[in-house]
Amino acid sequence: MTQIIHILLVDDDPAENVILRALMKKVTSASIELHYCETIDGALDFIRAGNPVNMVLMDNRLQPQADFRETVPAMRQQGFIGPIGVISSSLADPYFQKFEEYGADFRIDKSELDPTAIEFILREYVSKN
Repeated sequence: MTQIIHILLVDDDPAENVILRALMKKVTSASIELHYCETIDGALDFIRAGNPVNMVLMDNRLQPQADFRETVPAMRQQGFIGPIGVISSSLADPYFQKFEEYGADFRIDKSELDPTAIEFILREYVSKN
């Protein structure tokens, strides 16, 4: 039986939800249930409600926060201990080099997200139960 992995996507662009949902369907090593929130407040509410989440994919820039240096620590302060990956259309800003200092486990350019990359991330960061 294929393991169900719950991934929470936090991105203020609904098109990213559509794109990632299509990518997740192409992953063959696991059955992925993608949950989606447009704001960090929505994501925090989702976590507080006790919904299952194995991993969070956090867009770098969410309003009104500046970037992941504010949103990822907010998720950690809420008690989320699972892997958090920062996704961005560009990883050029120097602060991406210190992503671990803010509680993120990995960062990836959105253009690099494909089924192979997703399978690698799942193997690396989502433990098998």
